[in-house]
Amino acid sequence: MVKGWLIEKTTTGTSAALASLDEADLPDGDVTVAVAFSSMNYKDALALTGAGPVVRTFPMVPGVDLAGIVLDSTRAGIAPGDRVILNGTGIGETRWGGLAQKARVQGEWLVPLPHTFSMAQAMAVGTAGFTAMLCVIALERHGVRPGDGEILVTGAAGGVGSVALALLGRLGYRTVACTGRVAEAAYLERLGAGAVIDRATLSAPGKPLQTERWTAAIDTVGSHTLANVCAGLRRGGIVAACGMAQGLDFPASVAPFILRNVTLAGIDSVKRPIADRLEAWDRLARDLDPALLDAMTTTHALEDARTVAETMLRGAVRGRVVVDVNR
Repeated sequence: MVKGWLIEKTTTGTSAALASLDEADLPDGDVTVAVAFSSMNYKDALALTGAGPVVRTFPMVPGVDLAGIVLDSTRAGIAPGDRVILNGTGIGETRWGGLAQKARVQGEWLVPLPHTFSMAQAMAVGTAGFTAMLCVIALERHGVRPGDGEILVTGAAGGVGSVALALLGRLGYRTVACTGRVAEAAYLERLGAGAVIDRATLSAPGKPLQTERWTAAIDTVGSHTLANVCAGLRRGGIVAACGMAQGLDFPASVAPFILRNVTLAGIDSVKRPIADRLEAWDRLARDLDPALLDAMTTTHALEDARTVAETMLRGAVRGRVVVDVNR
C-alpha cells in the first residue's frame, strides 16, 4: 500500500481525500517509479478542489508532475535506479499522476533528470517552468532577441511567470512584470523584472488597437488581459499564450494581427513530443539559475496538498510549490 490523493466522482461533483492505495490498482505501464516529489500547479489545484473539470476519468490520482527513481522497467534504455521526471502527457487527468508515492507510466514519456537539478528542484521547475521555457523558445524562434525591447510577462508572481522572468533575465532580456500583487515587486525584481505594473491596467476591456509598448509577451491570464496585450504589441510582435487564469474567452479584434502583423502563439505543455521535452529541459538546465529557483519555491507535505490548492486558487501562492510525497 502507498499513500496518495484520490479523487472520486460524487453525485454533486468530486471529492478528494488522502488514501492508502493498493499498488495492484496502479494503471498499466512499462515503468514503475518510486515518486520522491511532485508539485502544485493551477491545474492540480482545480482538480483537488473540484473547481474545474480537469479530471477526465475516475478514480484519479492527481498531479501533473513527478520526479523519482525507477523501480522496475521493461522499456529499453530505462533501468531500475534511473532518476527520471515526467510532466503532462495526461497524468493527473486521464492517468494516475504524481501526488502519490508510486506511479506506473509509459517509459516513452519520461525524461532523464538533468544533472543540474535535484529531484526537488526539478519539481520546483515542473510543468510551470517547462511551460515558461517553451514560451521563451517560441519567442526566440520568432526572432525576438535581447535588446529588441521590453518583454511583458503577465501573472508574473505565479509559477509560469516567476520562471519566465528568471529565464528572460538571465538571457539578457528587459522585462515588465504584470501582477495583481504589486506588493511582490521586490520579489519580481530579484527574479529579473525591470518594471512592475498592476494587472488592473490590462484586465478590463480596452481598445482594439493601443499604443505600441512591448516587443513580445508571455501571457498566463487570457481573456481581456490577453486581448489588451495583443493590442499593445509593437509591429511584428508575438505573444506566447499559455494560461487562462482570468478566463477562457478572448474578447479581441483582428486589428493587431492584420495592421501590425502580430502573432499569437499558443503553448501546449501536455502533449509535446519527446524531442520538445528534451530540448526544453536541456535549456532549463543551462538557462535557469538554481539560486533563483530555490528563492521562488516552498515545499509542503503530501497531506497539505489540498490546503495549498485552495490557497493557490485564491491567488495567494507566490512562485512554485513542491510536494514531498514521503513527508
